[in-house]
Amino acid sequence: MNSAVNTTTSPIDFEQLVSVIGDAIVISDASGAITLWNPAAERMFGFTPEEALGNSLDIIIPERLRGRHWTGYEKTMATGETRYGHDVLRVPAVHKDGRALSIAFTVALLHSAGQDAVVTGIVAVIRDETSRFNEERNLKKRLAELEAKPGA
Repeated sequence: MNSAVNTTTSPIDFEQLVSVIGDAIVISDASGAITLWNPAAERMFGFTPEEALGNSLDIIIPERLRGRHWTGYEKTMATGETRYGHDVLRVPAVHKDGRALSIAFTVALLHSAGQDAVVTGIVAVIRDETSRFNEERNLKKRLAELEAKPGA
């Protein structure tokens, strides 16, 4: 399914769109090297484009999750399919300074042009949900405390 854009009445500057959008957009190639890192990704993760571009996605993946991530990534590259489709995924991530982040994101596969198209990479649109996650965790903790009180 392709997006509909009427470029005759509304020319779209896609580079500007990627630069001004509030969500992080990260594209990685078939090997997992970062090939696009927008300003929102820099704000979210702390890495400048110079630090991120060409590097592995490992810079934002917690070490304990890397094995599972790369197993799935390699399978997706080999099969050309992802089991996540348009699902919103929620996972931990890591900021440059080492602090933990809670992120939500969607992924889409990028394909080469032509009849024998192959997967050339993955684009992720990412939102930082750390504050929301922490608030939810605190509310659950408080609810458990209230329910544990006698007479509750």
